[in-house]
Amino acid sequence: MIGTVNRVLLALAGLVLLVVGGAVLATGLGVSVPSWWPFDGKDDVLLSQGDRDRWRDEGWWWPAVIAGLAVLVVLALWWLLAQLRRGRLAEVLVDSGDGQGALLRGRAMEGVLGSEARTLDGVSDAKVMLTGRRTAPQARIRLLLEPHAAPDQALRGLADEALAHARTSAGLDELPAEVRLKAVKHRAERVS
Repeated sequence: MIGTVNRVLLALAGLVLLVVGGAVLATGLGVSVPSWWPFDGKDDVLLSQGDRDRWRDEGWWWPAVIAGLAVLVVLALWWLLAQLRRGRLAEVLVDSGDGQGALLRGRAMEGVLGSEARTLDGVSDAKVMLTGRRTAPQARIRLLLEPHAAPDQALRGLADEALAHARTSAGLDELPAEVRLKAVKHRAERVS
């Protein structure tokens, strides 16, 4: 979702900057602009002295300006922090017994967990994503089930085999998982 928000915000900001910058540049070069455009000459300013002083005596003006700028700053900080946050877990800390620990790449663990889940009876495909902290990872798993698969058996197999193996091999006390099941699209079978 953050990728979509990024694209939309960057496209809107780019469009606004392109239109305003192009119009100011065109006016500065002497090209005629529409009559509603506030800047219409090489020596003109965007806001006249009267426009700048118009709202100064109103009691609500400065609190509204400060509140609007504060909202913009908070939104900009939220956007920046969203860029720095990783959706996927890059590495898992494995207790190696020497007090140091070893780092296991998150993608490697996802790959092994996904390939073991694909071998379960009735599972057509499995997508795995690790989230959380490197000392306490969590798994998000999407299983694509064959038409003949029993969901309870697939979940039991995933918990007893794939997740148990991943938990013991990484030396984790627990590996919570959110599993989403989806059935493979197939044609209806004719019953006679």
